[in-house]
Amino acid sequence: MKSTTEPAPLAPGTILWEIAGDVRLLLSLPAALVLQVAHPAVGAGVDDHSVFRTDPWGRAERSLESLQLWVYGGERAIEEGRRLRRLHKTISGTDSRGRSYHALTPAYYAWVHATAYPVFLRAARYLSRPLSPEDERRLYDELLQLGAILGINERDMPGTPGEFWPYFDTMIQEELESTAVVQELLDPRRPITPPPGSGTSTRLLWPLLRRPLGRLHVFVTVGLLPPAARDRLGVPWTPRDERRLRRFGAVVRTLVPLLPERLRYLPTARAARAATVDVAPGPSRD
Repeated sequence: MKSTTEPAPLAPGTILWEIAGDVRLLLSLPAALVLQVAHPAVGAGVDDHSVFRTDPWGRAERSLESLQLWVYGGERAIEEGRRLRRLHKTISGTDSRGRSYHALTPAYYAWVHATAYPVFLRAARYLSRPLSPEDERRLYDELLQLGAILGINERDMPGTPGEFWPYFDTMIQEELESTAVVQELLDPRRPITPPPGSGTSTRLLWPLLRRPLGRLHVFVTVGLLPPAARDRLGVPWTPRDERRLRRFGAVVRTLVPLLPERLRYLPTARAARAATVDVAPGPSRD
C-alpha cells in the first residue's frame, strides 16, 4: 500500500517540467556541479569515490538520466530517490579540513540540491529569459518538492527564497573553497576522451576539437557561477568575459527555440511531453 507521506511527483505545468529537459540544461549543470564540489565534504566524496576521471561520459550520462527521472519519472521518481540514497550510504571519508564526512549527512546532501536554485536563475537570465519574482518563488517551491523526492528533510533546506539567500551567502563565505575537484573541472586542458560510440571522423578530429570545446565549456561554467562564488574560488571574470557571455547567451536564446522537438528536449523529457500531449503545457521559458 502506498504511503500517504510520500511526496507528489512533479507534473506538467510546473516550471521544472519546462526547463529541466531543455537542452540548455547541459550548459548550466556544470556550474551547479562546481558549486557542489567546492564544498570540502562534497569535493572529497567526489574525489575519493567518483569515476568522473576514468569514465567522464558514462558518469555524466548516468547523472543526467537520474536527474531526468526526478522530474519526468512520475512514480518512478520516488524509487529513483530511494535508489540514490542507497547508493550514497557507503560514501564516507575525511575532507580537506580533516572533518569526517558522509554523503547523506543532511547539511551536505541538502547543499548539493540547493545549488540548483541560483544556477537555474542565472541560466534563465543568460540563456532563455529571466524569471519573474512570482516564478522564482514557484521554482523554489518546486525544488523543495523535488528535495522531498530525494529524501531531503524540510528542516534542512531554507523554507523560502528570502531565507535561501542568507543561507547561500553563508555557505559561500564559510564553507566553499577551491578544492582539487573544482580545479580539475575548471581546467580547460583537462584530458577528455571522445564520447563513447563516436564515429571515425569525430575520433580523428577530437584532438583539434577538444581544446576549443574545453575552453567554451569552462567559460560558460564560470560565467554561470554566482559572482560571489567566483570571488570566493579565486576564478577571474572580466567585463570583457561578461560581454562575451551575453553575446553567447543571445545566440542560444535565438537558436534553441527554433530547434525541432527531438533536438530541443532531452530524450526522457521528450517522451514525457509526448505522453502528456492532452495536458495543457506550462508557460514557455524561451
